[in-house]
Amino acid sequence: MNGSGRVITGYFFYGDGCIHCDNVKPLLENLGNKYPELDIRMLEVYFNATNQATFSSMRQQYGIGDTGVPALFIGRRVFVGDVDIKDHLEEAFLEEKQLSDSCNNASAVAATSPGLPCPATPASLTPQLVIGAALVDSINPCAFSVLIFLLVSVVSIRDRRRILLVGGCYIAAVFCFYLLSGLGLLSLVRLAGVSTILSYLGAGVAIVLGLVSVIDAARNKGDFLLAIPASKKEQIDRYIRRATLPAAFGLGILIGIFELPCTGGIYLAILGLVSTNYTLVQGLPYLILYNLIFVLPLAVILVLVAFGLPPENADAWRIRHRRTLRLLVGIAMILLGVVIFSGMLG
Repeated sequence: MNGSGRVITGYFFYGDGCIHCDNVKPLLENLGNKYPELDIRMLEVYFNATNQATFSSMRQQYGIGDTGVPALFIGRRVFVGDVDIKDHLEEAFLEEKQLSDSCNNASAVAATSPGLPCPATPASLTPQLVIGAALVDSINPCAFSVLIFLLVSVVSIRDRRRILLVGGCYIAAVFCFYLLSGLGLLSLVRLAGVSTILSYLGAGVAIVLGLVSVIDAARNKGDFLLAIPASKKEQIDRYIRRATLPAAFGLGILIGIFELPCTGGIYLAILGLVSTNYTLVQGLPYLILYNLIFVLPLAVILVLVAFGLPPENADAWRIRHRRTLRLLVGIAMILLGVVIFSGMLG
């Protein structure tokens, strides 16, 4: 999963039917093949209102006038016109790459780019960060309780294969929902070019939800602020009572939808870091790793119950330790948010 370097993103604004824009496209393709770290976002502006708004916003941000296309923004530089882009894009990319590489080493910054500030970035994405975040997200009382109640309804059958199939369908649905949701959001974020914003938004949400979880644990009340809404529990109960494979899969999808408010900030932060550091294809292994770790505790519970652990005992343990779990999850979410904001892993 170690990439060849930090992704340098460029934004190419063009119009369908623009001859000068078409003159640039072969160069962009060649440079993309030559430099895997170069990620050019292609944004058509003649017929796409969203891209037009993005183009206008970036022109204001870079302090340039009402220019036409083709236009390409990369790092701190902008090039307008096919000749300008052809003459300077590769040079600008190499400059940004050198700065990005040198910012990972303070002494190199002083030697190669004296006085040139490094761009502010969130924490770098590492397998350790992904695993740690997924473990925090996986300690989810919502998903635990629903799986246990589901197993209670099938364990009386005393058919280990049936228990594993029903529980496995539930876990597979949770995994698929989170993975596909992550891929969809990641694609949207990369298209919109707001990867870093999502990283910080996710970190902020993680801190807020972490504080709420700590408050939840401190309150001496039976209900929790971050929990599946009471209005949805009857719908969940109907799926649990059926205990069929389709019902178990549908139940997993429902839980994926309902439990996002519990720890969703962690996933948002990781998605932002994936988009900031990697292309969609490069980041896919990180998403798969995250979601495998996310469902791991559910798989452990399923195996234990299938091989003899009474689900009532597992539920009693969950109830006995739920405040402690919420406290630990809350603290971990706050720390993760702080790490991403500070960029201490970058």
